[in-house]
Amino acid sequence: MGMMFDSLKAAARRLKHEIKVYRLVLKDRRTPWLAKAILGLAVAYLFMPFDLIPDFIPILGQLDDLVIVPTLAFLALSMVPESVVKDCRKKAARQK
Repeated sequence: MGMMFDSLKAAARRLKHEIKVYRLVLKDRRTPWLAKAILGLAVAYLFMPFDLIPDFIPILGQLDDLVIVPTLAFLALSMVPESVVKDCRKKAARQK
């Protein structure tokens, strides 16, 4: 039980860090507008109080968050220059 709780805490820390990175990427003037739009949509979807596919639908309801958000984030970050993402990751690490 303790190991599972530690794993969940570690995953939550990684998610929190990634959200910091995404916020910094969104604010960076070097980020292309399309990447900002897609990444903004991913972050907004993550925090929406409702899902496009309701959670009561077996399997699909839970998988939408696990598929849609990472896919949008990956797509957006692939459009951002690597130097921008690296800079934002460094800034986020310093903000701890």
